[in-house]
Amino acid sequence: MAQFGTRSAPGQGSRDESAAGAPARSQGVRPRGHSVASAPHGGGGAARLAYLRDLMTELVRRDLSLRYKRSVLGLAWSLLTPLTQLLVLRFVFTVVLPLEIPNYTAFLFTGILVWSWLASALDQAAGPLVDNRELVRLAEFPLGVLQAVTVDADLTQFVFALPILALFLWLGGGVPLSAAPLLLPVLVALQFLFILSVAYFVAALHVTFRDVKHLLGIGLTLGFYLTPVFYEASQAPDRYAALYRFNPMRHLIGAYRDILLHARLPDPVPLAGVALGSIVLLVLGYRLFARASSHFVDEL
Repeated sequence: MAQFGTRSAPGQGSRDESAAGAPARSQGVRPRGHSVASAPHGGGGAARLAYLRDLMTELVRRDLSLRYKRSVLGLAWSLLTPLTQLLVLRFVFTVVLPLEIPNYTAFLFTGILVWSWLASALDQAAGPLVDNRELVRLAEFPLGVLQAVTVDADLTQFVFALPILALFLWLGGGVPLSAAPLLLPVLVALQFLFILSVAYFVAALHVTFRDVKHLLGIGLTLGFYLTPVFYEASQAPDRYAALYRFNPMRHLIGAYRDILLHARLPDPVPLAGVALGSIVLLVLGYRLFARASSHFVDEL
């Protein structure tokens, strides 16, 4: 079985542990069928896809287990944070400053869940390369997978919270029968694509400029208030309409609310714009990430 060699820093000799008689292994990644720490040689595209599938599965499992290691509640913590936000914001905007939005609990929780997936995934995206130095040094390891693993792990938490959202929808009077909710997987895939495209930029820059994580935190805090998470976009003054029009999260959150709260099809035009923009960002972000990867060993 082929083993990864060690990725060498530019200008240095090879430090391939395999050649030295000590096979390199990915710490914390266990084999399933074939070792997910070993890239398949031969077998064509099917073998490569199977390898990436197993690798993603194992790394997502490891990511989630490390996040909640020695935690009593485990994955349930991923519910407590949005539920706490829900309680506070619902009190503020139904009692202190009423917004008069129908079924506000489900309306608000939808926005919180969609935004939390973005915020958590991008916050975590700054760390995988730094936190997985042993994988970064493996010459044949597909580094781009680490960002997909982070987004996928937070997607797992997003899906875990959907039954709670369904409960709020039911308590709020339910949703009329419609085919619109069947579009949920499409919206999830579109948001996954958008978050991943941004995550590559974050990861590539964070390895060299560690201030990126702190700047990202400020940006996400501002974005939370400038995105209609707890209010309707129509409530924003007209002079700021352009700010909301070019906010992809405004369109994604609005689309989730359309299909889940109102059982209607979302406007396809802004979603097509989000999809096109995400594809362009993904190509540019991955190119930047791939170009920067040759210096990751030096920086880490």
